[in-house]
Amino acid sequence: MRFLQTSLRCVAVAALAAASVAASAQDKPVEMKFAHWLPGTHPLAKLGFEPWAKSVEAASKGSIKVAFFPAQQLGKAADHYDMARDGIADMTWVNPGYQAGRFPLIAVGELPFLIGKPGPGSSALDQWYRKYAANEMKDVKLCMVHLHVGTFHSKKAITEPSQIKGMKIRSSNGTNAAFMSLLGATNVQVSAPEARDAIDKGVADALSFPWGSVITFGIDKATKFHTDMRLYASDFVWVMNKGWYDKLAAGQKKVIDDHCNNEWAGKVGAGWGDDEDSGREKMQAMGGHTIVPVTAQQLDAWKKAAEPLYGTWIASADKVGVNGKQALDDLKKELATRGGSN
Repeated sequence: MRFLQTSLRCVAVAALAAASVAASAQDKPVEMKFAHWLPGTHPLAKLGFEPWAKSVEAASKGSIKVAFFPAQQLGKAADHYDMARDGIADMTWVNPGYQAGRFPLIAVGELPFLIGKPGPGSSALDQWYRKYAANEMKDVKLCMVHLHVGTFHSKKAITEPSQIKGMKIRSSNGTNAAFMSLLGATNVQVSAPEARDAIDKGVADALSFPWGSVITFGIDKATKFHTDMRLYASDFVWVMNKGWYDKLAAGQKKVIDDHCNNEWAGKVGAGWGDDEDSGREKMQAMGGHTIVPVTAQQLDAWKKAAEPLYGTWIASADKVGVNGKQALDDLKKELATRGGSN
């Protein structure tokens, strides 16, 4: 009798497993509208967006199809967070720094001279931010965080902080803009797709940008001097519409969860970030461009000039109920452990 009960129990378990597999195989096909504001040919599309989408489609056995809407097709660059929140898109790629002050915690990754290596830096920042995202980005579901590192690209050589006074600078994010204001610059607020136009028209004298995208956006035609230092980092998040995610079948949710993790954050950060960094050598090989060296003494001056921004970030974190000093120390430890420090 006991043998029969055990056998029946095994049969029942097997039947449930088979039913689960069958249900997974019959998941209703869904489309993910993935919006971003880069050109469709941008390296991040080839090194991050497209490989991720192909992996999602394969893992879901074709039940999740990803449709891309690049180049601000569904909305301006600065609107992409709200586009995910409001369901204009199901997934969006967001630069939180385009809305300075709205997301104070993740802005820690923008602090000058904090992060030097995009792959491990992305992995560290993603791991650190996950415990804060549920509150700071509660309107959406966070998928992952990654970053790039950049510097000045300008019409004249920039080597010292004192040169910034009186210049018109297009900054990469809110923290970078605050740094330029601290040094006496006038900030020019335009998104990456509009940066070339700002330089061409004389609206900006210089901009902060990653190396490779200077070529991708044609900015290399308008700037000939490139400061050789790891000035800043810009954070990016992939966020989802909660309603879209909630409607997925259990197996589909698992596929998305398996592609919205720290491993993918590091992979995307390294793939794109290292490609951006390779732009330095590409511009050097082009001719007509000057890679401007920065001495150790000059670099120390830049770092000293940036120190007040760290205090400002700690204060902003304290205001939202987070121990800013402890949180910053935690990120520094995570960066050091993973090899992402500047």
